[in-house]
Amino acid sequence: IGTFTINKKCNLEGNCMSMLFGDNAMNNYSLYGKDYAFYNLFSGCTTIIQVSETFLPATTLAEYCYYGMFRGCSSLTTAPELPATTLASYCYNYMFRGCTSLTTAPELPATSLADWCYYGMFQGCSSLTTAPELPATTLADWCYNSMFDGCTSLTTAPELPATTLASRCYDSMFRNCTSLTTSPSLPATTLADVCYQSMFQG
Repeated sequence: IGTFTINKKCNLEGNCMSMLFGDNAMNNYSLYGKDYAFYNLFSGCTTIIQVSETFLPATTLAEYCYYGMFRGCSSLTTAPELPATTLASYCYNYMFRGCTSLTTAPELPATSLADWCYYGMFQGCSSLTTAPELPATTLADWCYNSMFDGCTSLTTAPELPATTLASRCYDSMFRNCTSLTTSPSLPATTLADVCYQSMFQG
């Protein structure tokens, strides 16, 4: 689709799917086959303040579909709901990276993950005080890698219920979370290469 440049303070409303499906967007909840659909769409738009809850209604994602979508949106205070339960590789990579005004993360209901799906999703969100629940029990390589790296206001980590891990799944997940006072229990009994590397570094 391309990317936006926005110079005035604004909110995003409506249904982003209309950019792909026009008048049929109301009945379409799948991005299957739409790799890179909204790649970096609003990256660097520092004047966006809020995004409506229903802006991203897709329940089935595609590879790289939301990659960097709001990266560097430093005025963003409210994120949209993310109801997707069928993920794809790299789908949420860097989605909110550097959103330094974001205080609350949206729910992430997926229970089965994809490679690199949440990599760096909230990296550098220094005002984030509450992390979403992470109910996934089927992990994938690099799935949570660097997810909250640099979230210096985060005080409590979410539960991590998976008992079978994947390569680098938790690598650097809470790195540099300097306000973190409570760590999650780690019930996993089947580990993988580099699964916990730098998880709580700093």
